[in-house]
Amino acid sequence: EVESDILRCVRTLLREVDGHHPACQCDRGMLRWTLHKKIDQNPSNSSILVRILVKELERAERGDFRHYIIPLLHTLMYTLIKAPCISDELCSRAYDFCKKLLTLPKPFCTIGLDYAIRLKMERTAPGTLYQRMVISEQSLKSDPYPYQEKIFIFADPELLSEAICNVLVTDTEAAQVSQSPRACMCYVIIHAMQAALGEGCDITGLKSSLQDMPTSDVEHWFQQVVAAVECAGNGASADHGQHAARLEKIYHAVLSSLQAGVAPLGGLQGTPLPNPSISFHLWTEDDQLWKELVLFIHPVSQSCEPDCLSQDLDNFEIQDMISDCECYKQTRFSVLSTDSGIERDLPAAAEEPFAPCSTETEQSRLQRKGGIKKKTSPLESMVFLQAGCNGPGAKPLVKPQRRPGIPPEPAAPLQRLHTARIVLLGDDRILGRLAQAYHSLRKRETRRVFLTLRLNLQFYYIPVVTGQPNTLAVADHAATGQEELCEVAGYLGRADPWYESNINTLCHVIPKLATMPSSPSKHLVTDLFITDVIAYYVRMGTQPVCFQVYAVKIFFNDPAQEPAEDVFLTELRTQVQESISPRELSMTKKKITLDGPGIDLTITYRKVVVSNRAKELTISLRSTGLVMKAIPADEAEDLVCLNVDITEIVRINNLSGRSFSAVANRLKTRSIKIKSTEQRPFTVCLDKDSRRTYRNVISVEVSPCLEPSYCLQKTRTMKFSLHETEDVGLVKYMPKSLLLPINTFAGIIQ
Repeated sequence: EVESDILRCVRTLLREVDGHHPACQCDRGMLRWTLHKKIDQNPSNSSILVRILVKELERAERGDFRHYIIPLLHTLMYTLIKAPCISDELCSRAYDFCKKLLTLPKPFCTIGLDYAIRLKMERTAPGTLYQRMVISEQSLKSDPYPYQEKIFIFADPELLSEAICNVLVTDTEAAQVSQSPRACMCYVIIHAMQAALGEGCDITGLKSSLQDMPTSDVEHWFQQVVAAVECAGNGASADHGQHAARLEKIYHAVLSSLQAGVAPLGGLQGTPLPNPSISFHLWTEDDQLWKELVLFIHPVSQSCEPDCLSQDLDNFEIQDMISDCECYKQTRFSVLSTDSGIERDLPAAAEEPFAPCSTETEQSRLQRKGGIKKKTSPLESMVFLQAGCNGPGAKPLVKPQRRPGIPPEPAAPLQRLHTARIVLLGDDRILGRLAQAYHSLRKRETRRVFLTLRLNLQFYYIPVVTGQPNTLAVADHAATGQEELCEVAGYLGRADPWYESNINTLCHVIPKLATMPSSPSKHLVTDLFITDVIAYYVRMGTQPVCFQVYAVKIFFNDPAQEPAEDVFLTELRTQVQESISPRELSMTKKKITLDGPGIDLTITYRKVVVSNRAKELTISLRSTGLVMKAIPADEAEDLVCLNVDITEIVRINNLSGRSFSAVANRLKTRSIKIKSTEQRPFTVCLDKDSRRTYRNVISVEVSPCLEPSYCLQKTRTMKFSLHETEDVGLVKYMPKSLLLPINTFAGIIQ
């Protein structure tokens, strides 16, 4: 009966992937969550679910139902990670299936290889995947596995209602309350013992023994278990029996305080998988993302006041101060001086020489002048800057002397021990802000490499459309509907059915949960559902879809005003600007009477052809506005292509007089220039965000945004080869375009 119920749930899940949604719309997106919660309530059924999933995977391969494979694989791996104990026979069948995927195209071969590596490790050292996930997500100190992860949820308070923001803050805070480092270490110990020893493990006695231990002893046994599991998982010739024997020895040592046979064996019991470390942020500052990433790598002392910390971050400029850290091709290490350079700031002891100085030394002394002492801050201190350089792989402060006959040891590269998972909540407008922030971050990193060497950056996107938008959202909704505000989510849903089933359904679920009346049941549902879906998404969504970021250069009708440079991700919209002065208004009316509404434009663009050759065209027309779409309507279309819809005004002469009609023209291009020939201004709005509207514009240039590091290297190369037009040297192997990767479960399924 249990097996038939689980099989029915799995088949219902696959029907939703096919597009056959459940009769009750409130169940959309909750089928996967419901299935995993059933197993959490009765962990002994994990083996049943794994066996069913393996059978369904083999059936999907035989029947050529490839679109079932990735959803079933993710469900299988998530069950294996949380399961208390799975037989080697089931793991072997899953491993063999993943190896078969290596013959299929992407993304099947990519995901199959990743999961095959994990399953091989799990077979050798059961519990490795669970242990690594908890250690990294909870930032537990462990030398064998020193990785740390954190989830940053960013929401724009001007795009989401206050109720939605409040419920998200409440849920993320509630998810962290019951998770102490001690409890997480106990979870790792219990899960590792049960995964290796199976039903022969006395879970009740183990829990009781760990509960009565002091924290120092729990941490000691935690380190012992981690070392044993990592040693077996990383060993090329590791033996499962030796691993089980080593853990059994630790198991008996932990239970040494209890008498044998006091607690009977109670069978398999589930070990909770703690919620990952999540922080919620209202995106109010342009450089807020960069600041949070810097603080994630180098947490400032808790003694610092929040106001002081905020002020220090504002004054901290990484491009000027990170030169003391190891960068690409850097051959020396600088030590940041804390000397202010002002004579009166020297301590008294510093003025007293310890030994008689020679005349040459006295003459070579620098003469100090009066000046203003700069206020030091925790972020500008030598400790903050050089802490990252003393980590694993960094160069030592003092260059070691080379011994005769012994070659120097090669410097180990910096390891990316930190992973920041950035989750964006909102519509296309917050993704436009993300594109701006990402471009700014890449420019900072080009000047002074800091985060790139130490941080693995992952982006995730959950669409949320509020039912009762605020004033800004109302203004933007006037021109675009709710579906148009989620074009990126629509594209990702068409490309990845599992993203459509689990993430796109949150678009309206989160606002509904936020408007539910306050009750204990409501808090239970939101706490379990929203937090669990976000955790599942960031844990299993590893395949990026890369979107081209476009650069736009805007020229104004005032020659004294400098051109503006910006970027956009989804859309650029232009409209005729209404005249302000009476003289301009009268001239505009006269022009409209003769030539019709709109303005005369000259458009120069590169036509997209199959051969990918550059074919530049120029057209002149009268238009009331145009829209550039960077997100294609079909997932099979090229992502690096702009679809430009132009509303052209055509004059028609007939017997009754002169009339005008609007004709829709569409062209495909990768770069385009638009200029008002009659010097009449128009407005430019980026990414459907009314806050990013430029007025008094007479010319716009749009092209794919180049990677800042590519531009810098290209400039350096051109200094030595002035007549070279093609990329030479290192530039040929560098990414040319700036792409924004957003993680999904499958990427783009061809």
